[in-house]
Amino acid sequence: MTDDRKTLALIAHDGKKADMVAFALAHVDVLRRYKLVATNTTGRMLVDKAGLPVTCLLSGPLGGDAQISAMVAVGEIEAVFFFVDPLGKHPHDPDIQTLMRICNVHDVPLASNAATASYIISEKAL
Repeated sequence: MTDDRKTLALIAHDGKKADMVAFALAHVDVLRRYKLVATNTTGRMLVDKAGLPVTCLLSGPLGGDAQISAMVAVGEIEAVFFFVDPLGKHPHDPDIQTLMRICNVHDVPLASNAATASYIISEKAL
């Protein structure tokens, strides 16, 4: 039996994790239709607070963003929801920039905030 569901990647900077949880709670029924992968801390929060089944990768600063980039590059990810804190400093910024570049190279939708993510998972988009 194969799982034909599309895969979404979920990432949120520390200052945006609450926004990601609120987004997930508002769209829990829709998100359950997808396979979900996330960086570790974000994923654990979504499991604990929204009850979603999430495959947790490494934490972003420890390579999770790079893992998701690789999955995008080989066509395993349908869209990336990366809630970015534009006011924070991020030591793994090169990995973040790589992820954004890979999404653009492979024409994969990339949402950096809840409004864009909501549109992407709406009936009009995916």
